[in-house]
Amino acid sequence: MSIIARDQDTAAGKVDEKKLVAEAEAALGDIAKVRDGVGRVIFGQEAVVERTMVAILAGGHALLVGVPGLAKTKLVETLGVVLGLDARRIQFTPDLMPSDILGSEVMEQDSEGKRGFRFLPGPVFAQLLMADEINRASPRTQSALLQSMQEYHVTVAGHRHDLPSPFHVLATQNPLEQEGTYPLPEAQLDRFLMQVDILYPEIDAERRILLETTGINEARPENVLTPERLKQIQLLIRRMPVPDSVVEAILALVRLARPGLGHPETDRHVAWGPGPRASQALTLCARARALYDGRLAPSVDDVRALAEPVLQHRMALTFAARAEGMSVRDVIARLVKALG
Repeated sequence: MSIIARDQDTAAGKVDEKKLVAEAEAALGDIAKVRDGVGRVIFGQEAVVERTMVAILAGGHALLVGVPGLAKTKLVETLGVVLGLDARRIQFTPDLMPSDILGSEVMEQDSEGKRGFRFLPGPVFAQLLMADEINRASPRTQSALLQSMQEYHVTVAGHRHDLPSPFHVLATQNPLEQEGTYPLPEAQLDRFLMQVDILYPEIDAERRILLETTGINEARPENVLTPERLKQIQLLIRRMPVPDSVVEAILALVRLARPGLGHPETDRHVAWGPGPRASQALTLCARARALYDGRLAPSVDDVRALAEPVLQHRMALTFAARAEGMSVRDVIARLVKALG
């Protein structure tokens, strides 16, 4: 390659870098508006809001796990309004059928007497779908979401129907052992970019909830973004550079979590570990978290912070680990510590 050609490539690289920085700075302003918009309605729970937003910015789905009354539904409704997405809700019950989610074909007769089938789309045809208490539906109905979450289209009566773009599923799940619940299959859990655990609010946040939600004037969310702008930010996140140190940290962490690779503690405690989709999720979420925090590139700290929500639903413990009273979170905390 000649010197002139190298100079031209260098100049083009600098132009692309400046353009990326300018786009990122513009996105930071939009994300700040989203944070403020959500914060007007959802009090406390900063970590929950951050992780849920990271999942959406990364273009994926999230599983929200928490006991009743912790504003899971309120959070999804607020995000739908603030982000300008067409949001719909499905209340999962044991008698819910796949057609109740996907839609069905009906026979119609026109004015000339000709009969034909017409597809009536179900609630899955939304940009933000809330699957409320997803573990209350049967596995057959849960699997109806599987194709839509992975392929972004559904097949009904042999015909393909594309879903709107962007498409995100925020599913809620009650962690309490109750009669009439069905555990999510591993294949469906793996489709969720993150599992976001929602804990009880701190006392200051709960005091604010009491004061601001029991009066006459209750805060309402306002739209600050469009679906088209959200898609632009999602594309920008995929273009963000990832340092080699972050890539190596992700690979090391995910491989540490897999049994059978020469790690005695993992072999003792982990029955099966995360696959390559976990590495992809960590990479995307680390980029999204960096931008959410106002940074233009992810760091190893992002990997450490996201290890639990990205890995915990992609791992299972051995009988020995459960007998010792360990949880998946305990194992992940040890792996993060071993990462250095």
